[in-house]
Amino acid sequence: MKKRKLVKALLPLMMIAIVVLLAGCSGQAMVLDPKGPIAETQKDLMYISTVMCLVILVPVLALTAWIVWRYRDREGSKASYKPNWAHNTTLEAVWWSIPIIMIAALAVITVKYTYALEPSKPIKSEKAPITIQVTSLDWKWLFTYPELGIGTLNYVQIPADTPIKFELTSDAPMNSFWVPQLGGQIYTMSGMAMTLYLQADEIGHYFGTGANFSGSHFADMTFDVNATSQADFDAFVAKTKQSPTKLTMESYEQLAKPGQLKEVQYFSTIPDGLFQKVVTKYTNGQSAHSGHGASSETNHDAMKTSSASEKSEAKDSKKMDHSQMNMSK
Repeated sequence: MKKRKLVKALLPLMMIAIVVLLAGCSGQAMVLDPKGPIAETQKDLMYISTVMCLVILVPVLALTAWIVWRYRDREGSKASYKPNWAHNTTLEAVWWSIPIIMIAALAVITVKYTYALEPSKPIKSEKAPITIQVTSLDWKWLFTYPELGIGTLNYVQIPADTPIKFELTSDAPMNSFWVPQLGGQIYTMSGMAMTLYLQADEIGHYFGTGANFSGSHFADMTFDVNATSQADFDAFVAKTKQSPTKLTMESYEQLAKPGQLKEVQYFSTIPDGLFQKVVTKYTNGQSAHSGHGASSETNHDAMKTSSASEKSEAKDSKKMDHSQMNMSK
């Protein structure tokens, strides 16, 4: 009977131990198996935060189990009877000061890592970054390489050990771009251009997905990230440029229509300024929002659209004033 009560009292600690072991040993926990500098730094923050929380949680649960066991109602109990006891300055100083210190330390560490992990912050490297523009659609992912003039659907290939500058937007409901082994997720939103720097330190295939509910087939919005050697990446570019499929504005409009399309496609050409047109598609002459270091080219095009609209409105206003003056005469 006593053993059964002891097991019940220690059950919370046993559950925590099992969860920690499973998290550490599971090969499916991709966020705990980083393959790039951003994901590696994020993993460090998760580990530090977990350990600091356990410093508080484990003693509290252990003391709870001990108190339940020590002061349980039983025959022959020798526990002191203090019905009027309500305060102990020393104990209260201990159990308040420790959590305050830990929370303050955790706040400082979190702020430091948050600034270090700013998505638009370039990754330090001797190699120049490659720009890949990402457009989330219903329910598929379009990747365009503006510097190379090619595009892919539901697949992206990158050279390993090279910074990748992802510029992201949406031509559909808001979604979230996520490659767990390379870094954290970032939202894609219509009328906005976001920037995310990632890098794969190792050659390999990585799982990518949309991490935001966006309709009936949102669970199928997955894509493959293939990190290869520079030579293999150059071969991929050359092969894609020989693809018979070309992405035009007309074919893009068809592609942007809601529909499930899981197969990979390669486009030997892409329309000039496609990404900028998607970003400013819903702005109605106003400058597009930009976030996390959106490309200056996107912002410049949006500003040109806004400026042209303002000039047109001013010109129309002058015509109306001139017409009213003639009528008064």
